[in-house]
Amino acid sequence: MLRRTVEIATPGTRLSVALGQLVIARPDQPDARVPLAELGALVIDDGRASLSQAVLREAAAAGAVVIVSGADHLPAGLMLPMAGHHALTERQRAQAAAGLPLKKRLWQAIVIAKIAQQGRLLAAATGSDSGLAAMARRVRSGDPDNLEAQAAQRYWPRLLGAGFHRERGGDGANALLNYGYAVLRAACARAIVASGLVPTLGLWHRHRANPFCLADDLMEPFRPLVDQRVVALLADSPATTLEDRPTRAALLALLNEGVRLGGRRWPLLLGLEQASAGLAQALSGGDWRAMPVPDSLALAPEADDGAA
Repeated sequence: MLRRTVEIATPGTRLSVALGQLVIARPDQPDARVPLAELGALVIDDGRASLSQAVLREAAAAGAVVIVSGADHLPAGLMLPMAGHHALTERQRAQAAAGLPLKKRLWQAIVIAKIAQQGRLLAAATGSDSGLAAMARRVRSGDPDNLEAQAAQRYWPRLLGAGFHRERGGDGANALLNYGYAVLRAACARAIVASGLVPTLGLWHRHRANPFCLADDLMEPFRPLVDQRVVALLADSPATTLEDRPTRAALLALLNEGVRLGGRRWPLLLGLEQASAGLAQALSGGDWRAMPVPDSLALAPEADDGAA
């Protein structure tokens, strides 16, 4: 089933639940209703919004992630559902006990997929992958040569111009990328918890203050999907910013658009669930090949083969 992403941005919106539905009451507008069973992400980007505890409770029970944005429209916090996987304890023990060789092979697969996707996007945008496909084939277990960073040095100036520098706190294209990545990270965290894994225990990311190390690992090969959307938004309107609600809506829409994973097309939200479930199997069974990585990030709004 396709999960819906709902953004609350109208000043003074009131949220409640009734009869299994999220009720959205906006000033001077008819109430809108969304079945909670269809809710995948609730983004609250209105500083004056009010909601009951029942909204948070029922959203969590439905398996949705709730994202609260700051004044800059960037996600400032999130709430994840705590419903446990049926093999929660077993999977978390296996995750904690996973050896370094397995983690290095999993990270290798992630980096290969990320660089390959970056190369495909460059080829589509510029006519050349700038050698990234060949670079992806050279990635070794654990990426000891740091080819991920080498690929980034080629990728960003070719994708967004020679003067572009990737910054976490920048404006312009950086702000759009940061917004898209933050939403993607939240969706990864949701998938990880649903798979019975601990989001703090990463494969490569391991900063002691980072509560979502594993989400930062899992999202890497999916980042080019955000990059592709940002490039398209800037091509349509070079001056677009996060203040423009259609811009935020276009980035949020990525959660229901398609990725090809394991030979099947999935909406991104479901694709992340598949990737996380495969990662859990890899950590439990000791076989890194159980984790699927995206074959293609070509956008498609529908899922085929009954995936949704």
